[in-house]
Amino acid sequence: MRFQDKVALITAAGAGIGRATADIMARDGAIVVGVDTDEARLDAMVAAITEAGGRAHAQCANALDPAQVGTVVAGIARQFGGVDILVNAVGGSTVIARPSATVDELTFAEWQKLIAFNLEGTFLFTHAVVPVMKQAGRGKIVNLASIAGRGLSVSSSSAYAAAKGGIIAFTRKLAFELGPFGITINAIAPSLTLSERLLPHWNQRAPEDQAAEIARVPLRRIAEAADQAKVICFLASADADFVTGVTIDVTGGQ
Repeated sequence: MRFQDKVALITAAGAGIGRATADIMARDGAIVVGVDTDEARLDAMVAAITEAGGRAHAQCANALDPAQVGTVVAGIARQFGGVDILVNAVGGSTVIARPSATVDELTFAEWQKLIAFNLEGTFLFTHAVVPVMKQAGRGKIVNLASIAGRGLSVSSSSAYAAAKGGIIAFTRKLAFELGPFGITINAIAPSLTLSERLLPHWNQRAPEDQAAEIARVPLRRIAEAADQAKVICFLASADADFVTGVTIDVTGGQ
């Protein structure tokens, strides 16, 4: 199995892409430690993985709180002897009321909220995990960017695009910093993905708008969380040992 006995720390593991990644890694032998602010979803994740014969643990914590992040990482390193894989899955555009607001419609508070939500958790967990990985002389980090960070989303705000572009740049820069220590860092850039968080927004769209969105995708369907998780798992596996600093677009060909 690809992740036999590997300790995989996954943020936003209670739902969506984080949850789908946890499920796959657990099936492939990982010891999954899921972090989320939703305790009920974490409990459901642990129960489902355990029932399927996997190993999973829950850490209810806020990825944007430096003290909580430090405590979580120190506890995992102490309990399991290290962290082999970090998946930074916290992020999204729906933390503001108008995810597609134009630059003149955005308030400064909305700009700050989107930048913080999409960048701070990734920085904080990376900052805390890297010393643990350096000590071990190995590690895999996978971040979640977006095609918005490529300037390719017509329905996202400039704040979200700037934040996800920051993830892409952060990933590329850290490849140079971390490579000499045996640590790879990569990212995926998803297109619209029908996670639990985005599905209500999708269902509120008019049928003609949904059809137009689907028509923009060469594969003629909208991504599901598992589509993104499969590529994350590739980047976190030994199959990607010589891949670092890369952001893979997982977009169905957009």
